[in-house]
Amino acid sequence: MIRTFLKHLWQSIKNLRRNGWMTVAAVSSVTITLVLVGVFLAVILNTTKLASDLANNVRVSTFLKLSTHDSDKEIVDPNDRTKRIPNPDYHKVKDAIKAVPHVTKVTYSSKENELDKLTSSLGSTWKMFKGDSNPLYDVYIVEADKPENVTKVSAAISKLDGVDRADYGGANTKKIFNLEKVIKTWGIAAAGLLLFVAIFLISNTIRITILSRQREIQIMRLVGAKNGYIRWPFFLEGAWVGLLGSILPSLLVGFVYQIAYVGLQKPLAQQALYLLNPHTFVPQLIILMVIIGVVIGSIGSVISMRRFLKI
Repeated sequence: MIRTFLKHLWQSIKNLRRNGWMTVAAVSSVTITLVLVGVFLAVILNTTKLASDLANNVRVSTFLKLSTHDSDKEIVDPNDRTKRIPNPDYHKVKDAIKAVPHVTKVTYSSKENELDKLTSSLGSTWKMFKGDSNPLYDVYIVEADKPENVTKVSAAISKLDGVDRADYGGANTKKIFNLEKVIKTWGIAAAGLLLFVAIFLISNTIRITILSRQREIQIMRLVGAKNGYIRWPFFLEGAWVGLLGSILPSLLVGFVYQIAYVGLQKPLAQQALYLLNPHTFVPQLIILMVIIGVVIGSIGSVISMRRFLKI
C-alpha cells in the first residue's frame, strides 16, 4: 500500500516536470485565484471583526443633571457657603446604575474630561468653554453584557433620579447591529461562492493538461489499469499544483497585510477598533491558503478526470 502510494507520488512529480508549460499554466491559475481568495478572506474576516467590535463597543452615555453631584464626596454646605460637608448622595446614581440588569461596568467621566475629548478631536476652539462656561455634563459610561441588551439598559437608566438622559446612539446603533449580521451572513456566502469559482477555474485549467495526456490514459485503460490506479497520479498532481500555486499568494498576501495593518491600526485604535493581529492571523491565513490550494487542486483534478474514466 505504502509502496504503491510512493510510486504514485513519484509519478505525479515526474508528470509535473514532463508537462512543462502546462504545469506552469495550471500553477499560474491557482496562484491568481488564491491571491483573490486570500485578499478576500483578509478583507471579509477583518470587516466582520470590525463590525463585531463596533457592536460590542456600543455603550450607554448617562448624562447627569447639572444639580447632581454624584461623584463628589463633599459638597458646599447650603446653609454656609464657606463650608463643605459630606455628600449624602455620593455615588447614589452610580450604585443605581450598577443595580440595573445586564450592566457590567460603569466608568465616570467629568464634564472637564468630556471637554478635553472634544478639544482633541474637534480643535482648540473648544478651549474657550473651559471653567464655568463649560456647557457639557458629567457622564457615566455604561457597558452592557451583550450588545442586544443596550436598548434595555438605556431605557432603565433614563428613568433614574439624577439622570438627565441616557444615550446609546439610537438608530445608528441599530444600523451597526444590522450591518454586523449582514456582513457575517453575506461574507460567508460570498466566500463559499468564490471558492466554488476557484474550483471551477482550476478544474478547467487542469482539464487542459489532462487533455494533452488523453492518449496516455487510454493506453493505461487498454492494458487493464483500474480507475483508482489511473486517478491517483493525477489526484496527487493536482495537489502538487495547488501547493505550488499557494506559495506566492501566501507570501504576497501576508506581506501586504503586514503593511496594511501598520497603516490602518493607529487611526482605528483611536476608536477602540482593532484589526486581526498579523502575528497570529498571517500564519493562520497562510496555512488556510495552502490547504485551500491543495484541496481545490485535488478536487479540480478529480473532476477533470471523471469524463476520461467513464466506461
